[in-house]
Amino acid sequence: CTLDSEVALRVGGDFFFDPQPGDSPVNLVLIAGGVGINPLFSILLHIADLHGYQEGKGNRHRLGTAKLYYSAKSTSELLFKKNILGLMKAFPGKITCCFHVTQQRSQICKELQPHVTGK
Repeated sequence: CTLDSEVALRVGGDFFFDPQPGDSPVNLVLIAGGVGINPLFSILLHIADLHGYQEGKGNRHRLGTAKLYYSAKSTSELLFKKNILGLMKAFPGKITCCFHVTQQRSQICKELQPHVTGK
């Protein structure tokens, strides 16, 4: 987003991402903490499936980017982190993630270091 961008927020409850062929592309910003990643991880998998299908068969879905911001106390509490890193690698520039840890005192593994902020 840039200054003065219009955004829509949704917190809790029933929510999903189901773009239809021909819809204008949207850029998603997904924000999760702890186990709140579960529904958002499903959305990321759906986006990856659509990107994979789009690249493989040229469907009519026009997708924007997906950026995940995910926070936990430590990297050990970041659920699905290896899967998320795999999605980022498979769809560079289309799916990105920034992990934030709040209470970790030990060294962060090299694989996660470029994507982790916080203590």
